[in-house]
Amino acid sequence: MSEKFDVIVVGAGPAGYVAAIRCAQLGFNTACVDKWQDADGKPSLGGTCLNVGCIPSKALLDSSEKVEQASHDFENHGISVGKVSVDVPKMIARKDDIVGNLTKGIAGLFKANKITSLHGHGKLLADKQVEVTLDGKSQTYSADKVILAVGSEPIDIPVAKVDNEIILDNAGALDINAVPKKLGVIGAGVIGLELGSVWNRLGSDVTILEAMDTFLAPVDKQLSREAQRTFTKGQGLDIKLGAMVTATKTAKKSVKVTYTLKGEEHTETFDKLIVAVGRKASTQNIAADEVGLKLDDRGRVDVNDRCETNIPGVYAIGDAVKGPMLAHKGSEEGVFVAEIIAGQKPHMNHDNIPWVIYTHPEIAWVGINEEQAKEQGINYKTGFFPFAANGRSLAMNEKGGRVKMIADAETDRILGVHILGPNASELISEAVLAMEYSASTEDIARTIHGHPTLSEAMHEAALSVDGRALHKVN
Repeated sequence: MSEKFDVIVVGAGPAGYVAAIRCAQLGFNTACVDKWQDADGKPSLGGTCLNVGCIPSKALLDSSEKVEQASHDFENHGISVGKVSVDVPKMIARKDDIVGNLTKGIAGLFKANKITSLHGHGKLLADKQVEVTLDGKSQTYSADKVILAVGSEPIDIPVAKVDNEIILDNAGALDINAVPKKLGVIGAGVIGLELGSVWNRLGSDVTILEAMDTFLAPVDKQLSREAQRTFTKGQGLDIKLGAMVTATKTAKKSVKVTYTLKGEEHTETFDKLIVAVGRKASTQNIAADEVGLKLDDRGRVDVNDRCETNIPGVYAIGDAVKGPMLAHKGSEEGVFVAEIIAGQKPHMNHDNIPWVIYTHPEIAWVGINEEQAKEQGINYKTGFFPFAANGRSLAMNEKGGRVKMIADAETDRILGVHILGPNASELISEAVLAMEYSASTEDIARTIHGHPTLSEAMHEAALSVDGRALHKVN
C-alpha cells in the first residue's frame, strides 16, 4: 500500500515550494516531489528560478554592474581605481554559492514545516496517485489533493541546437568561464537582454538578433524606444530587429550564424551563441495517458480561474498554466491554491502582476500601456516624470528614464504604470499596491513621499497626469 499524504506537490520551483509551505502551515501532511539536482547529483530545490534563472542571473548582473561602475562611473564621483580586472571563475563561484545557500534554505524550510521531500520525476497516475522515479526505480504515493507545479523549459529552435559548449541556453550562459570576445544572442526578450547585458559589461562584443520588428512589444512604446537607445547608443549592444536566424554551423571554438534582415542574407561568427527565444511549459510525461489530463493548445495544463484541472482534486500552477511565466505569479498561485484546499476564499488579481527586466536601467511595469488603452477604446490620460529631474537620481549619477502613469480620464483610476530607471523593480510595488486598491492618481499625488527619494518620481508622475507636476514643465 502506498504512503498517503493530504497534499502532494509536484515541482519545487517558486510555485511548488511555496505551495508546499503554505499547505503545511495550514495543517496538511504535505510532500513535495522534485527532480532537480546539482552537479554532484544531490537534490537542489528551487527549480529553474533559483538554480539557473532569476537568482543566478541577478547575481551576475550585480557583479557585472559593479565592473561597469568601477570602469566608467566611479570617475564621475571623483574615485580613481585604476584598471579594473575581472576574475570570471570567481564571479561564477560567487553566483554558485548564492544558489547553494538558497537551495539549502528551502530544504531548511521544508524541514521546519515537516514537509516530506521526495527526489525524482513526479508523474500523476489515476486516483490522485503520484509515481516518483529516480535512476530507473519508482515508488508510488497517494494524496487527497495534488498540485502540479512542473515549471517551464527553454524553447529549442532547430537552426540553433543547444550543446552548452558553443551554443548555450540560459543555464549554459550562466556558466561561461571566460569573457567571449564576440557573443551572439538570439532573442531580445527579458532573458536575452539580461544575459547580453552581463557579458557586454564584462567586455564582450554583443550582438542580439531579434526576429520581431518591434523592441520589447509589451512595454509602453515611449519607454521601449528610450530603452533601445540607451542599450544601443549608450551601452554598445548591437540589437538587430527583424533578424531571422536561418542556420548555424559550429566549429571547435566558434559558431557561424546565418540570418536574414530586410530581405538580405547575412553571416556573423561568434565565440558563443545564447539561445533565448522564450520558454514553454514542462508538461511532457507529467501524467499517465489514462488519467486524461487536459492540456491547452500551447501545451500548458488547462485550468479554470481556481487553478483546477479537469481532474477533480488536481490543481496546476506557475509556468505550467496560463498567464505570464513569472516566479512571483507562480508563488502567489501556490498560496492561492493551498488556501482553496483549506476551504478559505483567497483572491488573486492576475491583472495586477508586475513585470521587471533587470537591465540597467531597469524596466518595470504593471497594468496596460498606452497602446493597449487606445486599442481598448478607453478614454485615458497620461502623465510622466523624468529621472533627470529627480534629485536622488542625479545624486546617484542616474540621468535617464522616466515614470509614466496611465489613468481613466473620467474616474482617474490608475490603469497602468511604466518605469524605466534606477530601482524600477522596487518602485513598481507602490503602483501594484495602488492598483490593487483601485487607487486614483490623486491618491498617489496626495500621498507624502520622502525627500530626496526615487519614489518622488512616482509622486510627480501622478501630479503630471493632471498637468500639475512641480518639478518639470507640464
